[in-house]
Amino acid sequence: MVLKTCVLSLVACLCASATEPNGRLDQLVRAKLQGFNGKVALYAKNLQTGTSYGIQPEEPVRTASTIKLAIMAECFFEAAEGKLNWNEPLKVTSGEKVSGSGILQDLSDGDQLPIRDMVDLMIVLSDNTATNLILNRIGGNAVNARMAQLNFERTRVMRKILGDGNNLKPFPSGITDEGAKPENKKWGIGRTCPHEMVAILEKLYRGEMVSKAASDQMIEILKRQRDHDGIGRDLKDVTIASKSGALDHLRSDVGIVYSKRGPIAMAITVEDIPEVDYTPDNPGLLLIAAVSQTLIDNL
Repeated sequence: MVLKTCVLSLVACLCASATEPNGRLDQLVRAKLQGFNGKVALYAKNLQTGTSYGIQPEEPVRTASTIKLAIMAECFFEAAEGKLNWNEPLKVTSGEKVSGSGILQDLSDGDQLPIRDMVDLMIVLSDNTATNLILNRIGGNAVNARMAQLNFERTRVMRKILGDGNNLKPFPSGITDEGAKPENKKWGIGRTCPHEMVAILEKLYRGEMVSKAASDQMIEILKRQRDHDGIGRDLKDVTIASKSGALDHLRSDVGIVYSKRGPIAMAITVEDIPEVDYTPDNPGLLLIAAVSQTLIDNL
């Protein structure tokens, strides 16, 4: 355990920028991680000052629903390129409904919503059915090609969402080329790393994802995301643009906190959470909340 802590500290120091204050932030973050029986990978950057900090920032991690950020970006790219019409309706059918987060699973078969509304549902309510309907339309391979074009080599969609718990639905046609590789099955719906997620957020913040107008629209959608049990859990009157994700033994959260110290982009993944707990007080969520607050206060 001592060796592991020393190695992680070294990695963190190497990932911190030259302006990071003498390792104090590393000590504060380590104190929050003390005693947690799981794995943590994170990266954070003050987008105003450039100060950054990371623990295993390049470590590939399962995305859970945070991959929906990349899917949203591809929708905006295709709309700008004329490949997608925001008013194009997508039909909800029983064959496409999946369990887990979202409300489309409860709608009547045959109901239709425009793609633009589906994107809102995918992010704001993390709607799994909306995500799959969007992937049917644009294709997961298109998302992956775009991420590669943007030099995000670790961020990939692997497959459509199967649902949750014992109510899983197979989608043989929903597997991407990357997801079809045997070594990628372990990632579930997607893979990324904290550094790339923060880089995506920074592009949005700087108006460099598709266009300034499109970037601003995506930021506004992220600001309406309902789940704030992780990043910014205890913040009052502070704007947050974020997307969270959850699996039985994983919690992840990526977002921009518009703090008094400047806009801070961060991505935190907590893996190997011992117990399955979908309450707001899941240990992984509490850890993300504590670590994110430390980052907000010190970056």
